[in-house]
Amino acid sequence: MSLKDKNTFDAIVIGSGISGGWSAKELTEKGLKTLLLDRGRDVKHVSDYPTAMHNPWDFPHGGQVPLEVKNEYKIASKNFIFTEATSHFLTKDEEQAYIQEKPYDWIRAYHVGGRSLLWGRHTQRWSDFDFTGPARDGFAVDWPIRYQDIAPWYSYVEKFVGISGNKDGLETLPDGDFIKPYDLSCVEKHFGQVVKNKYPDRHVIIARTANLSQADKIHLSVGRSQCQNRTLCERGCPYGGYFSSNSATLPAAYKTGNLTLKTHAIAHSIIFDEHKNKAIGVRVVNALTHEMEEFFASIIFVNASPLATNLILLNSISSRFPNGLGNDSGILGTHMAFHSYRGRITAEYDGDLDYKTAGKRPTSGYIPRFRNVYQQETDFLRGYASNLSASRIVENAHDLVGESLKQSLLTQKLGNWHINVGMMGETIPKAHSTVHLDKQFKDKYGIPQLRVSVAYDDNDEKMLKDFHEQFTDMYEAAGFKNIQPIDTKRLPGNENHEMGGVRMGKDPKTSMLNAFNQMHHCKNVFVTDGSCMTSTSTQNPSLTYMALTARAVDYAIREKKRQNL
Repeated sequence: MSLKDKNTFDAIVIGSGISGGWSAKELTEKGLKTLLLDRGRDVKHVSDYPTAMHNPWDFPHGGQVPLEVKNEYKIASKNFIFTEATSHFLTKDEEQAYIQEKPYDWIRAYHVGGRSLLWGRHTQRWSDFDFTGPARDGFAVDWPIRYQDIAPWYSYVEKFVGISGNKDGLETLPDGDFIKPYDLSCVEKHFGQVVKNKYPDRHVIIARTANLSQADKIHLSVGRSQCQNRTLCERGCPYGGYFSSNSATLPAAYKTGNLTLKTHAIAHSIIFDEHKNKAIGVRVVNALTHEMEEFFASIIFVNASPLATNLILLNSISSRFPNGLGNDSGILGTHMAFHSYRGRITAEYDGDLDYKTAGKRPTSGYIPRFRNVYQQETDFLRGYASNLSASRIVENAHDLVGESLKQSLLTQKLGNWHINVGMMGETIPKAHSTVHLDKQFKDKYGIPQLRVSVAYDDNDEKMLKDFHEQFTDMYEAAGFKNIQPIDTKRLPGNENHEMGGVRMGKDPKTSMLNAFNQMHHCKNVFVTDGSCMTSTSTQNPSLTYMALTARAVDYAIREKKRQNL
């Protein structure tokens, strides 16, 4: 067997995160011999979660990361998830240098499973208000799909993932195929009732989450079990209680016998054959030896995560595509967007003091978007969703250690309720929000560095102001006190919800992908990670990535059978 034959597969998937895991699962289950490329090390479910069962006292530095180590993670250490329990799952700055034309935190996780091990797990469907948003206000291009196109695929992935939630009957937040929900605390319920009475179009619900409040047969079949409500998800869950590539999609793919995993494989570019007028494979830099390798397939799914996917496609140049693969329109790397997490507001409540929270839950309350839904009612475009948590804690316990802490916990002197609401705001994709390759600087693997030029704008400032005003009014109506509006100053990228650059659309002149995530000008390449998004919505995007991926694989298989690929 020649080296080329040995390196030839039916399909190649670049990246093993949330969308890449789904690509691998769907392709292998449909019979395709599939190569999964990941630029980092392998992380095996259970055995490679080193801190999963640690107690607080098991950490040498009490959870804090020593300064000399933190200095190696100057970008990742800004993220809330960076602790002594998780730093091994995040990426040092030197691993892929990039240039910030404007301040931008690229939070990366270079290992099998990627950020699917670290995500927040909120999983809301998008509605037609989200898919029609660009068409209504004229920013970005119209989505080539509507809710009815993706609804069956939402159901398909929800059943496998296991989504806990209520049937809330909201037009702005479609119901799904849920397992049993978690519950709101009494103060969250109080807040929800006040909001419902004063603002009929605003709703406080339990957030839908990819945690197994119950484990059904479909979950048990890949070795998952019920969530233990430990709320240590970001360490990797040995029970498979929350969805990740490592615990769910990759085990399903391995069961088929059709999956080959290659780690330490950095996708350099996609190989385009001008005689065949299609992509034929992927060039890879071996992260250990820095040698170039080539792998071949008739179908390629790019799921490297948005910035990395843009980089790979921009670096895939040929005489046919001198500006990047499929980039006849010049749109590649433009119209980047993200979610704004700058808004936060806290308060206290001295009611319901005969209640306290017991145990833990792996989710929070959730307030779906209520601004600019049915009409343009503010001086900013789009809107925001919010997460809510309210609980009571032992007074001053965080200031105590040793015997004083023990006594405080034993006496259980509880203080007021503490309430926290965080904003997730939709930003507008703009032509000048870009990523592009630097013409001079390369990373240590010889790959051009990415120049990132993405920032907040006046629309985001107006949205932040409105968030603080609206929730101040709602807090006051609920009797909350000591209200503190906060600007978190979180930079773009820091929220892990970067999107765009390889957007879907109806017209090849203004988009890179068609309604099935297929490249307009390179038909056997599909892109289904966050880079494909035309707009960002206010909902968490991961469930939509999963549904789009399953739908795209189904389409690719049908096209392959028709010999169109």
